[in-house]
Amino acid sequence: MSTEIDLVASPKRLRHLRLAGIVALLAAAAVVTNGIVGRVHAKQEMTTWSAEQAIPSVTTFVPSLQAPTQSLVLPGHLAAYVNAPIYARVSGYLHAWYADIGTRVKAGQLLGVIDTPDLDQQLQQAKADLANSIAQEKLAQTTATRWTKMLQQDSVSEQAADEKTSDLAAKEATVAANQANVGRLEALESFKRITAPFDGIVTARKTDVGQLIAAGSGTGPELFTVSDAHQLRVYVSVPQDEAAAIKPGMTATLTVPERPGMKFDAKLVDTDDSIAASSGTLLVQLEVDNSAGLLIPGEYTEVHFSLPTNAHSLLIPASALIFRQHGLQVAVVGKDNRAVLKPVSVATDLGTQVEIASGLNADERVIDNPPDSLASGDEVRLVSNTASPAADASLADHREAERAHG
Repeated sequence: MSTEIDLVASPKRLRHLRLAGIVALLAAAAVVTNGIVGRVHAKQEMTTWSAEQAIPSVTTFVPSLQAPTQSLVLPGHLAAYVNAPIYARVSGYLHAWYADIGTRVKAGQLLGVIDTPDLDQQLQQAKADLANSIAQEKLAQTTATRWTKMLQQDSVSEQAADEKTSDLAAKEATVAANQANVGRLEALESFKRITAPFDGIVTARKTDVGQLIAAGSGTGPELFTVSDAHQLRVYVSVPQDEAAAIKPGMTATLTVPERPGMKFDAKLVDTDDSIAASSGTLLVQLEVDNSAGLLIPGEYTEVHFSLPTNAHSLLIPASALIFRQHGLQVAVVGKDNRAVLKPVSVATDLGTQVEIASGLNADERVIDNPPDSLASGDEVRLVSNTASPAADASLADHREAERAHG
């Protein structure tokens, strides 16, 4: 009986089993389909994200116009307005000196005296020769006068009278020569007294009492040095690219390390109108008043020039420059946020900033720190827009850049 029941029930079980299989297959198909759809969607999202990440994010700024003037700071050195090393014009021994270093002297003030026994004897001999020649001249004058009268009386020949007249002329020439020799030696005698040539300060004394003095000019050590420091000369070497802006009559300010916070006004006097081949610089001379005695000849100074700038040049950070095989370029943001590479020329390198002479407009958005792979036409994403970092930079930073340039 049970066998009959199983045979009857088996078709129903088969239908249930078939239905369960179909459901299982449908569920599996749904799982597989869902997985495939999820992977496709994830791949699309990944592709979109990768494309978005490939767009570089950049910061832009607008170039700034330069100030009407810019400071140029250069090293210089101070020199006395007049500096005279004093040498001996006569040989002898130093008898005495009357002014040491640091002594303020007036023009003509006695600095030292030289004993010159040889010169004294030469002068005495010259005076004796002069007296002898004068006596001979007087005798020749008397003789010539007498023979001229005798010629008028036909007592002597004309030839003899001419000889006496010529002898007188020779004696007169001898007197003149001896007088010149005495004058020369007297002039040398005056050099026994060493005097200050102008008002100033004795800055060197390189002799002492009893020292043997040899006459000369620049061949040996000077006896004294006198300097006039009421005014000082300032010598500065200006780079060639700034030489055109240097003109006589300009003013500058000086600072020295030992006087912090103090500034001294100087006036440009002249230039040597020549570029030194060894340094490529123009030598400039300025004058500064030193009546207060605060500046010392020979010391180092910083010279601050205020030079006019090009009204059409633009300032951008040096970090915006691109150095490639096509030359110097900058990247700007064009239409549809696409990068455009533009060739530019630099007028002046100020260190952290550069002055652009051509190739850039004042209203363009310049990309700061552009990626190395950036090319024209690449899309960029703007992170922030800054009106002008050059204008926002502090004055101290700008002056530091100019100092580096100087």
